[in-house]
Amino acid sequence: MTRKEKYVPSATESTFLATVTNGKYDRDIITGLKKFFEGNVPQDMQGFYSEEELAAILELDGTERDLQARMPVKITRHYFERAKTSKAIQTLVKASPKETYDLDGAEDPGKQMTYSPVEGLIHKYELGLIYVAATCSAHCRFCYREELIAKKDITREDGTVAPKGLAQIKDIVDYITEHNRLVKENDGRHPETSREFLREILMSGGDPMVLGNKNIAQWLSALAQAGIENIRIGTKELAFYPKRFDETFFSMLDAFHEAYPRTNLRMMVHFNHPDEFLLTDPDGDYIPHPNGGLEWVPETRTAIQEFGRRPWINIDNQSPIIAGINDDADALRIMQRELKRNGVENHYFFCGRDIVGHKAFNVPIERAWSILNESQKGLSGVEAHARLSITHYKGKTEVAAVTNTPFPGVKGGENGVVIFKLLRSAADAPDRCKVTIVGRNEEAIWFSGYDDRVILDEAELYAMYDIPTLNAIAAE
Repeated sequence: MTRKEKYVPSATESTFLATVTNGKYDRDIITGLKKFFEGNVPQDMQGFYSEEELAAILELDGTERDLQARMPVKITRHYFERAKTSKAIQTLVKASPKETYDLDGAEDPGKQMTYSPVEGLIHKYELGLIYVAATCSAHCRFCYREELIAKKDITREDGTVAPKGLAQIKDIVDYITEHNRLVKENDGRHPETSREFLREILMSGGDPMVLGNKNIAQWLSALAQAGIENIRIGTKELAFYPKRFDETFFSMLDAFHEAYPRTNLRMMVHFNHPDEFLLTDPDGDYIPHPNGGLEWVPETRTAIQEFGRRPWINIDNQSPIIAGINDDADALRIMQRELKRNGVENHYFFCGRDIVGHKAFNVPIERAWSILNESQKGLSGVEAHARLSITHYKGKTEVAAVTNTPFPGVKGGENGVVIFKLLRSAADAPDRCKVTIVGRNEEAIWFSGYDDRVILDEAELYAMYDIPTLNAIAAE
């Protein structure tokens, strides 16, 4: 067996890494449901699942509808404290039999493995996404990476079947270096794919913030040394365990910035509901701050302020709109306003992805569009930057418009239309900004809900179908 060659840090990397220390954390995590079944959780947690809920879950244990096989159960003490008085957060983190009533869904949402040139890297768009961790501090039941978290087998492009693996520093650096070398030698375009330079990497998983500072620092410095200009860190740790963002972490970021001042950092945070970061009174109402805005959870507010003191770090929030959690215009309005007020940009809201079991979570596409647009009434222009996206295998697609009146003269538009706009196109983005127009279907939760009512398909979201045939079906 050949031993793989290890990555060797440069002198600059080594000097930076020598300054980094790991913090010490007690997330007080409950993993799995066994302790709930046996009554061995702390006293104040024992009513989190009712006896009826536990009995219904236990009945499915070991069957094809096993909830923990679909997505392992996990919660931190901090998140439990937020969930105690929030139905929305309980829905987000508590396992429910409804998750496996219908197990329809893709084993590889977005067909990411089609764009995986090396293990743990997805190079689908102009940036690369790397899996650096296979878990989070707690687990969202609607997680888009349920196949990674649950270590499910995925069919690869070559026909082999295996779980998704994590990225390794040397493999990723070698890929970036070789890709960019070929681009440079061919006048700014890759000779085979026509891609430009790979300038941006999203560290994802799982959640990179479950890693120690030293491990995160190794990734940051290696990517910067390889010429990556922008590094994103995708995380929900600000909701699950905000104390992770401590002095040792920010000291590491400061040292990294000193070593690599031309490399930009962007925190892609994941708040789904304002209950995750806002305090409430005994009646469940948010508490006004005397100087404006609302009172935050102290640990979360402290972390956000620390990021804000560093102008070379941007913070963006993105969230799916999920049934029973945040399919509420008032909640989304409060969240967008408070985030922007505190220096967090509103990036994307998503329609649910076609993960296994997605029918238990997804809000109908047209309803999600209405919820987001209603939530942005009363927001300023900068507060209302977020768009609604749904991830087609071709790329991120904006739900750009839904008409509420008939579309005169257009067959299939008798009840109005939905306009999709391809925001991000794979590879060298040949179809970016092209549109697809479909007749309305208020029950559609995925693109397939419009299969029989395609009017115009410039973006070729329905290219696997024959459009005249679909129009004939719609006319019947």
